Amino acid sequence: MDPREPRPLTSPRGGVPEVTDTPAALQAVAQRLAAGTGPVAVDAERASGYRYGQRAFLVQLHRAGTGTVLVDPVPFDDLAVLGEALGDAEWVLHAASQDLPCLAEVGLRPGGDLFDTELAARLAGFEKVGLAAVVERMLGWQLAKEHSAVDWSTRPLPAEWLTYAALDVDVLLDLRETLAAELAAQGKSDWAAQEFAAVRDAAPAAPRLEPWRRTSGLHTVRGRRQLAVVRELWQVREEMARRRDLAPGRVLPDRAIVAAAAAMPASVPELTALPVFSGPANRRIAARWFAAVDRARRLSDDELPAPTLASEGPPPARLWKDRNPDAAARLAAARQAVAALSREHAVPVENLLQPDLLRRLCWEPPEPAGPQDVAERLRAGGARPWQVSLLAGPLAEALAGEGAAVT
Repeated sequence: MDPREPRPLTSPRGGVPEVTDTPAALQAVAQRLAAGTGPVAVDAERASGYRYGQRAFLVQLHRAGTGTVLVDPVPFDDLAVLGEALGDAEWVLHAASQDLPCLAEVGLRPGGDLFDTELAARLAGFEKVGLAAVVERMLGWQLAKEHSAVDWSTRPLPAEWLTYAALDVDVLLDLRETLAAELAAQGKSDWAAQEFAAVRDAAPAAPRLEPWRRTSGLHTVRGRRQLAVVRELWQVREEMARRRDLAPGRVLPDRAIVAAAAAMPASVPELTALPVFSGPANRRIAARWFAAVDRARRLSDDELPAPTLASEGPPPARLWKDRNPDAAARLAAARQAVAALSREHAVPVENLLQPDLLRRLCWEPPEPAGPQDVAERLRAGGARPWQVSLLAGPLAEALAGEGAAVT
């Protein structure tokens, strides 16, 4: 093999452990983790696209002196005993914001520092930040990812899936060390520490207002009554998906909801003439789907949903040039300033500053808009100290109109 070629990883060091799925085994694993040393690699596998919600169906941990453990959270009320065993050990995860919510659901929360290898790669300026790509770049190992989207609620879990899951945490501690060294060499260690702390301390996401508006293809739906059809069908599907513990798209695809809204069928036969609704499973419950459509047809105008979801923030940026040309000019200049800093420091624009915060700042800037005033607004909007330090001055210049131009 060419020494420059990545080395394929086919099995984790120490082999693949048995899945922990009994109270006695869980206590033994907790004792082993407590006896380990240093950071702990943590990962979780969900059944997105198969089961309702985003709960964990496998939890993987790896620690020096402990090795790798695989835990099935389904048989247990929670896994808090593992968190107690780890105490204030640093957690190492890849894309932590994706896994922390489902880990919290099973009673696992970091008790100390956190290191996010995906976020570290972003701050280091890597173009590809998926786990396999970062592992190959930093460690020279080839990590297969063919099981990332399988149904992890399957029981028993196939041996090859468990190998995949064990490898994900087996590499994380090595990856953490190389990325920490890279960040230090770039002078970004403090930036990363602030970002990791923000991810660890982030509050749970607030429930979405009118979540049915996230239906794929909704932008093609015209008219408030058609939107009402989408809403009614979405709500029925959600209740069925929750009861059956299935991903909503497996109960009824978004495209079927949008098609029904466009067609506005006046009877069950008209509904079942549509694609998807004509299939045997949906024909059996066609009356229920049609009842949702019929409810939307019968709503009074006052009961129909608004064309768009009301927002406390500024309107979409594409509308600014007509509605507020001055704000459009400020946004253009601000984006140029952020893009220049992005190139200078090799940090993606979205990691330099949340786009929504930038839009809010430009739509309604502080008065006056000096560097200190801008810094205060950025801090109030959740920007980290390193971001405020980099951005306050250039954004103050942009807001003052220097170089602003509507493009």
